[in-house]
Amino acid sequence: MYKEKTILGLIPARGGSKALPKKNIRPLRGKPLIAWTIEQALASKYLDRVIVSTDNEEIAMISRKYGAEVPFMRPKELGTDKAKGVEVVLHLIDWMEKNEKSYDLLMLLQPTSPLRTSEDIDKAIEILFLKKAQAIVSVCETEHHPYWSNILPKNGCMKGFIKPEALNKNRQDLPIFYRVNGAIYLAYWNYLKKQRSFFNPETFAYIMPQERSVDVDREVDLKLAEALMK
Repeated sequence: MYKEKTILGLIPARGGSKALPKKNIRPLRGKPLIAWTIEQALASKYLDRVIVSTDNEEIAMISRKYGAEVPFMRPKELGTDKAKGVEVVLHLIDWMEKNEKSYDLLMLLQPTSPLRTSEDIDKAIEILFLKKAQAIVSVCETEHHPYWSNILPKNGCMKGFIKPEALNKNRQDLPIFYRVNGAIYLAYWNYLKKQRSFFNPETFAYIMPQERSVDVDREVDLKLAEALMK
């Protein structure tokens, strides 16, 4: 069933990250960060092709070195921190249809999720068909329960800070909450063109463990990913 559909893997990697400069090619256990995602994508049983969308020549060179294709350079306006992720996806779709061909499905794999495995990629694809879903987004259980989080007024008063349903309760007594972990976004090609989003009523979750859900955005995240890999 899975092989009857063509699936394109897209790795978006802009060059202008601010919080962690050159984030996508920072070294992680002897390899650039993006290499971990490229290698796992290429190891997937179902992805037909792996493309990197970047505005940066160094990222393009490194991506090709590790086996990904870089058939075009992303426009500079889509390389800023104001550019939305879906705009990068729709640009790829438009470029492919004008210059090459369309695919049945598109999987977005952020290079900042180095602990996501090829098995995660393949299981997410299998769940899409099992659920007869239009899209799949990966999640993991939240590290801190949202019932114990709130905003604070300027004076720091904690009146009403903890929700009544969480007072004097252990974590295991509360409902499980999940968060989007940024590792996998999968959807039908035409569904993305129509909905312009991975999040819709026909989207289902692929649940990943916290230890494979590190999203590298800061130096401490890079250190955590390295520690978990060891």
